[in-house]
Amino acid sequence: MKGYIHARLSKEDSAVLKELKAATGESESQLVRRGLRLVRDVLVGRRSALDVARNSAGKFKMGPKDLSTNKKHLDGFGR
Repeated sequence: MKGYIHARLSKEDSAVLKELKAATGESESQLVRRGLRLVRDVLVGRRSALDVARNSAGKFKMGPKDLSTNKKHLDGFGR
């Protein structure tokens, strides 16, 4: 079932919508759907880092395996 909404926008909201359309290349409908999902995510609660990373998690095959636990890797950090 497709649903339709009608919303009255202030001049400020219309300007924001126009700016987002230009920046993203998305339609008004796409931006509204995306906005609804963002509001839902905020109201439901914070997502875990794994949820945010999605398919990127576990993609790195090279690098030290003990990066987070071996203090040797911090030698010279910040100099």
